[in-house]
Amino acid sequence: MPDRLHFTESDEANALIAADPLALLVGFVLDQQVTVQKAFAGPLAIRERLGAFDAATLASADLEPVFRQKPAIHRYPGAMAKRVHDLAAYVLDRYDGDAARVWTDAADAAQLHANLVALPGFGEMKVKSISAVLAKRFDVAAAQELVPWHPTLGDVDSPQALTDYQAAKRVHKAEWSKARSRA
Repeated sequence: MPDRLHFTESDEANALIAADPLALLVGFVLDQQVTVQKAFAGPLAIRERLGAFDAATLASADLEPVFRQKPAIHRYPGAMAKRVHDLAAYVLDRYDGDAARVWTDAADAAQLHANLVALPGFGEMKVKSISAVLAKRFDVAAAQELVPWHPTLGDVDSPQALTDYQAAKRVHKAEWSKARSRA
């Protein structure tokens, strides 16, 4: 297991998302219409504002004011507060609050995929991206088959790799958009 993931400019946030499976999942939920750095810094900001970061706390707290406090945790604080709440409640109910069980309980790729896609706020793109992180950074065997061919956060192992990933992602998105417009 890595001691940090290089998804933010904060060493403390990078250590939190590497050490705490729920923080990693929350970062992925927040990784929508904001930068990777902003999304994955969110769990640390939530912990600092709430004083705790666990499924029971997140599921029972009114997260909207936490998200709206300046600087806002996300561009869409109301919607993302609800998604994080729903994710925490799901992890609490389904996995007794132990977010790592999302992947440790999975016997194979099919089960891991089912576990991930069932999480509130996780669609196919997030499933592929988190699978790449689980396979490449955490050596989760069940995630290997789910890793997509294109660059993902799983390829990020340094601050420079994050810069390279974001540049490659912009190129990939532009090419995909161009191909869609021709269809």
